[in-house]
Amino acid sequence: MKKVLVLIFLMSFIVLNISAQREEIIKFADFEQWLTRDIKESAVIGGNTKTLYEIAPSANWNKNNKMLNIPYTNQGGSPWATSNIYARVSGINKTNISVHRDVHDNGYCVKLQSHVEHVKVLGLINISVMASGSIFTGEMIEPITDTDNPMSKMDLGIPFTGRPRALKFDYRVKLSSAPNRIRQTGFSKVTTVPGKDMPEMIVYLQKRVEDAKGNITAKRVATLIYGFSENTKGWRNAQEFTLHYGNITSQPFYTERMGLLAGDRCIYARNSKGVNVPVLETGWADPSETPTHAIVKFDSSHGGAYIGSEGTTIWLDNIKWVY
Repeated sequence: MKKVLVLIFLMSFIVLNISAQREEIIKFADFEQWLTRDIKESAVIGGNTKTLYEIAPSANWNKNNKMLNIPYTNQGGSPWATSNIYARVSGINKTNISVHRDVHDNGYCVKLQSHVEHVKVLGLINISVMASGSIFTGEMIEPITDTDNPMSKMDLGIPFTGRPRALKFDYRVKLSSAPNRIRQTGFSKVTTVPGKDMPEMIVYLQKRVEDAKGNITAKRVATLIYGFSENTKGWRNAQEFTLHYGNITSQPFYTERMGLLAGDRCIYARNSKGVNVPVLETGWADPSETPTHAIVKFDSSHGGAYIGSEGTTIWLDNIKWVY
């Protein structure tokens, strides 16, 4: 009888813990809906029309706008932007496609892949740029007009007041065979960056404040950075990654990359005046603090802009908050 009562207690405890867990998929992060848009590149680089995919309600952007080469803005309440961009540099229209729709189970997923993008115009431009696939909560500010300060081209983060304990999703990884990465900006010599390439996930919860001049500061509420350093044999489904609240600098898992964002590491966001400005992190929030914004970012390569190895790839599906 005693053993039966213990068993009943344990089963009740398990059921209570399961029922206490709540999952919330991030909007459109089941990747079943995709918006397409067509960009016609300039005649001097071939004049091809290329189709870009965006994470948004199913539609054709050009049909809605009745013409090509219109800068894209997030549609249908989607919180997601991608590194599929429309660039207009020195009067030349160009695209980059490093985020793709792919198949997972009976539906779709997103595929992020690093590659070298080439632009060649006889007597005018001859550049090659390392481009990684990226999706993030926020907006890309188009058209891209130069390769300077790439973070300033992104409005990173969305309003968010939740306090999830983890991020959960399905993923698959294929690493490049190259032993090191390269840095290739298109306007300087190609250099070797030590260390094997890998996809990376970054999650920051921030409490932001804007002053009367439109400057934005923030305190870091929670942090999650993870590098996918191994190939997977097929998909790893429903994997959970824990968020860490408050000041984590004394924790054994802490690395310099998890530190506060300032100086060259600043991200950017639109202020109430509509201007994209740096977001300076001034400290760590109390672990009990409620955030105002969430940044969720996946990249096919780690280490920063224009750094990576061709072929590094990650597939993602069903991205959820876990409470």
